[in-house]
Amino acid sequence: MIRVWLIVVALIGLAGCQSSSKPMYYYGGYQTTVYHYFKNDETTIDEQINALEIIIEQAANAGRPVAPGIHAHLGMLYFEQGDGVNGGIHFETEKQLFPESTGYIDFLLANQKEVK
Repeated sequence: MIRVWLIVVALIGLAGCQSSSKPMYYYGGYQTTVYHYFKNDETTIDEQINALEIIIEQAANAGRPVAPGIHAHLGMLYFEQGDGVNGGIHFETEKQLFPESTGYIDFLLANQKEVK
């Protein structure tokens, strides 16, 4: 009888350790976009912006939260392009979605203002 209970408890424990089949956040092709950014290959800033906008749209269509860093990365790309309005919007969105990023995003915003 004790062996049966041990097996049942072990099976329940293993079932609890099973990971969910889908990630908490929607990443889409974010890793590829970051790779192209750092590789500095033929992918233009416009193409990278478009790719990130598509990922955000796909996440919304799937009803899933966008992954941390996507709005920050998109904001950075907009700032690189000289579009401070959209850059600021995406930085603020990153802060709203992920409050733990506030200090870093504020640091980036302060540096953007110093550059101008």
